[in-house]
Amino acid sequence: MAVDSRMDLLSERAVLMRASLQKSQTITDNVVSILGSFDSRLSALETAMRPTQIRTHAIRKAHENIDRTLKAAEVILSQFDLLRQAETKVLKGPHEDLESYLDAIAQLRKIIRYFMSNKSFKSSDGVLNHANSLLAKAQSKLEEEFKQLLASYSKAVEPDRLFDGLPNSLRPSSDGDGGGKPHGGHHNDDAETAAYTLPILIPSRVLPLLHDLAQQMVQAGHQQQLLQIYRETRSFILEESLRKLGVEKLSKEDVQRMQWEVLEAKIGNWIHFMRIAVKLLFAGERQVCDQIFRGFDSLSDQCFAEVTVSSVSMLLSFGDAIARSKRSPEKLFVLLDMYEIMRELHTEIETIFKGKACLEIRDSATGLTKRLAQTAQETFGDFEEAVEKDATKTAVLDGTVHPLTSYVINYVKFLFDYQTTLKQLFLEFGNGDDSNSQLASVTMRIMQALQNNLDGKSKQYKDPALTHLFLMNNIHYMVRSVRRSEAKDLLGDDWVQRHRRIVQQHANQYKRVAWTKILQCSSAQGLTSSGGGSLEGGNSSGVSRGLLKERFKMFNMQFDELHQRQSQWTVPDTELRESLRLAVAEVLLPAYRSFLKRFGPLVESGKNPQKYIKYTAEDLERLLGELFEGKSMNEPRR
Repeated sequence: MAVDSRMDLLSERAVLMRASLQKSQTITDNVVSILGSFDSRLSALETAMRPTQIRTHAIRKAHENIDRTLKAAEVILSQFDLLRQAETKVLKGPHEDLESYLDAIAQLRKIIRYFMSNKSFKSSDGVLNHANSLLAKAQSKLEEEFKQLLASYSKAVEPDRLFDGLPNSLRPSSDGDGGGKPHGGHHNDDAETAAYTLPILIPSRVLPLLHDLAQQMVQAGHQQQLLQIYRETRSFILEESLRKLGVEKLSKEDVQRMQWEVLEAKIGNWIHFMRIAVKLLFAGERQVCDQIFRGFDSLSDQCFAEVTVSSVSMLLSFGDAIARSKRSPEKLFVLLDMYEIMRELHTEIETIFKGKACLEIRDSATGLTKRLAQTAQETFGDFEEAVEKDATKTAVLDGTVHPLTSYVINYVKFLFDYQTTLKQLFLEFGNGDDSNSQLASVTMRIMQALQNNLDGKSKQYKDPALTHLFLMNNIHYMVRSVRRSEAKDLLGDDWVQRHRRIVQQHANQYKRVAWTKILQCSSAQGLTSSGGGSLEGGNSSGVSRGLLKERFKMFNMQFDELHQRQSQWTVPDTELRESLRLAVAEVLLPAYRSFLKRFGPLVESGKNPQKYIKYTAEDLERLLGELFEGKSMNEPRR
């Protein structure tokens, strides 16, 4: 019963579902029919609307083209407006407002680039011609402005301004003697390490303006015009500054004609000028160059080289003339001074004159340094030869120190003031030996050359005693000078001791040659009686009074002659003079006292004893004290 009931219910539901499905199919068929009808009508509508759509699209495209054209026109018009503005500024010139003028030039370049890339604009060629013409005019005015600005602030530097930049130790003294020239004796380390204050060649506020102008000229491709303007303006200023300082352009012939005193002063000035020029004037010019041409290093180097080449040449030509002039001993020290300053300035020259453009200037400076070194070394060699071959006939009648000796010794002393420089020379031109040993060797050769020459000069004396006195004086002077100078450390104690022995040998030889003969007169030897007998033992009996008188007369005559002659001779060294007098007294006085004591009574007992016994031992001692004083012939005895 229950099952039948459920089956009936399911049947009913199935009938309902079938009816529902049939109804849905009918609806679907109706909808499809309706949609098909819409599609037909829409297709017809689209066909009807197509002409309208085409017209609308065309209108929209036209509007877009009009918008683009208007915008392009606005840009072109704005370019024309900018061109007019730039033209106004260009025609006004850069003098009043340089920054605005440079902006106008930059704007002109942009306008030109715009019309170059928009050739389709039919008037572009005309606009380009006008803009390029304006730009050329602007560049021309820019060059003129650079030239005027550079010229108006370029003034020759007065010497006082340059001196103010020197360290205090190098500034001229107030008495106007041109002080501050540390030449003539030693390497000046203070000059190298002291602070220098560069002069203001162009005001710092002007340099940025000049830089901007230069930059515009370079960008315009006008480097050559820029270089020419800078060179013509600044080159003259540097040369004029040097002329005001006192620099002259002298040739080798000019140098050769000058008196030595004049030339020596000019060389001292040149050393001072070189230091001022390199450390102040050229260093200042390099600073100006680098600031104006900042960002263009090769151009900066080229400008600096062309600006300074004439001034450098003016300075170096004098040094070159000295180096190439006829060599002479007195030039050695100024050559060493000049060599010293070139070595001192070497680092600055390499730094200031940097770059390929300045290579020739650097080479010129290096070449001069080498020529000065070579000439100095050759002069050194000439001096050694000149000393040995000196044939001056200057007569030293009193046997004192010869002028050649004092000259050579002073020369050697000066050499030791320059030993740092000389050692540098030996390192550059030597054969690899130690520079100290080379200096010692050269000094010994010079001293030996002097001795050889003195030996020759000593032979001019007719009196052998004066020959030995002359050699004693001169070699003693050499020894004493060496002992009191740095030469002692270099020549050594052996040299000093050896030459002291030579001095003593000549003193002994003088004493022997000069006084042996008179000593024979105060000797008992040869005294015989009238009968021909000899004097024997300590006895004076049997001595011929006549022979004894002759012996006293001979002694007096010889002593008078020796005293007169040797009082005119000179031993300039006080200690040596006293030593020599004492040596003579030690041999003469004891012999005379003994002779007088022994034989004096025989003469005194006869007639006119004072005629024969002229001197007491005390008289002789006093008169010996007058020897070697260099008295004139007419000067009376004391």
